Amino acid sequence: MKKILLVFGAGGNLGKGVINYLLNKDYEKAYLFDSKEISITGNNIKFIQTGDLSIEENVKKVFNKIEIDTDTQYFLFSTIGGFAGGKIIAEYDYEEWQKMLNLNLNISFLLAKHFSLICQSSKGGAICFTSALTAFSPAPEKSAYGLSKNALNYLVKTLSKEGRKYNLSVNAIAPNILDTEENREWVKNSSDMVNSKNISKLVHDIFENSRILTGNILELPFTLNQ
Repeated sequence: MKKILLVFGAGGNLGKGVINYLLNKDYEKAYLFDSKEISITGNNIKFIQTGDLSIEENVKKVFNKIEIDTDTQYFLFSTIGGFAGGKIIAEYDYEEWQKMLNLNLNISFLLAKHFSLICQSSKGGAICFTSALTAFSPAPEKSAYGLSKNALNYLVKTLSKEGRKYNLSVNAIAPNILDTEENREWVKNSSDMVNSKNISKLVHDIFENSRILTGNILELPFTLNQ
């Protein structure tokens, strides 16, 4: 059975690391999505530049460019999200609040909705979203970010139950802090960070075990054997 990979947010720090790993696995074809153009080559790799994915029409256009095969499994990993903090609820600008909900929840909902339609017309597949540890530990000045990621977790668990009817597995990873050059400048404890290589391995394992693994929010750091 053929396997098709879809990676949203492929041009970011996490996206770049993940595609470097996953493109070497047994996928017949890979679709890479980002709002900014990225340079990548390969006979079985197709890059699709996106518009604002919080607008459903833009999401529809993206998914219309994916070839649907009834004898194929599809695997979607999304790194899309954003952080804005530093303000208490009483001082939060409503537009900024809505932006956090769009980035961390609404886009994921639209991806899940239209990916579900693909799975209903094929052999199914799996989704892995990117949540955050903040969703489990409310903290001052992180209200919109934590709430939107917590809502994403609820979306994952709900869709995992609904998706069983059409062989769709849904999980999420919840990193604390991604190991990047920028983050190393301010993080005091390196054990709080998780690198893209280990995340890539974990996402691959999630996809490989999608028949028995669904509805999980995997909290990171999580060190895999090298």
